[in-house]
Amino acid sequence: MRDEYLTDTHQLVSAAVVVGAEGTPASDLAVGWAAEAAAQRKRTLVIAHGMNLYPARALLAYGQLVDEASATLRRHGERVLAAARRIAREVDPHLAVETALSDDSGAKLLIELSKSAHLVALGAAAGGSLSHLGSSLLAVTSHGHGAIVAVRESSTGQGIRHSGPVVVGVDGSRSSDTAIAAAFAEAAERETELVAVHAWSDLAFADYAGTAFVDVPVADLEAIEQAVLAERLAGWQEKYPDVPVVRKMYPASPRKHLLEWSETAQLLVVGSRGRGGFRGLLLGSTSNALVQHARCPVMVTHTK
Repeated sequence: MRDEYLTDTHQLVSAAVVVGAEGTPASDLAVGWAAEAAAQRKRTLVIAHGMNLYPARALLAYGQLVDEASATLRRHGERVLAAARRIAREVDPHLAVETALSDDSGAKLLIELSKSAHLVALGAAAGGSLSHLGSSLLAVTSHGHGAIVAVRESSTGQGIRHSGPVVVGVDGSRSSDTAIAAAFAEAAERETELVAVHAWSDLAFADYAGTAFVDVPVADLEAIEQAVLAERLAGWQEKYPDVPVVRKMYPASPRKHLLEWSETAQLLVVGSRGRGGFRGLLLGSTSNALVQHARCPVMVTHTK
């Protein structure tokens, strides 16, 4: 059993819950979610906003214009942080709240803060698409440290879902081991059940036909993969005996099944890369798809 997620700096008492604020409906939702998490865990909430001043400075030729642009962006950032602070105070008037205003981009600021944060949350706009590949959302989930949460409202459009299980994707990789650790901790914190979803291939089931893969009987494959799942969960079930665990096995298409579970889950937890991921790829295809399209908050965990 790997314990690296639960013993690193992200779990120190001093580690804050960090949330990115942009003044948009998606980021406002993330601020509320992060405030709830910080209040429940008795942690400080740090609300962060990146002004991204450097492009403005590079484009403007005159010092006076640079100063004016910088002052305008700073005033906007201060207003965004003030509004986000009010949202957090509505969740808990006694919550310890700090703010961070940086010249850097929001993505760079959140990635830096993630090195020591308990977790980092940021809003995910509805209807994610491939056009988001260059966005702050995917930059932070790809390059961040520890746990990064993409917060999106439920499929009903009624804000954040507070009921339902914590669902974790398990594929036997080191990355999913870290996700399992985080998922058990989250399920215990939320006093809810944990659903462990294991699909042992990215192929669609129909793709098995005509491949060498069918040389192994499906029943034998299922037995092997059940053993893999049991081994990955065993130590954590001992550590969290009060967390009910439901195991779900599928022969293929992990993203399809995890997306279906996101319709009823209150949190989806996945590793940043699966066992089929290319070396050097910072965000696996399944994690990428879930960050953009899941219908509940998605926690992406990173190994040290």
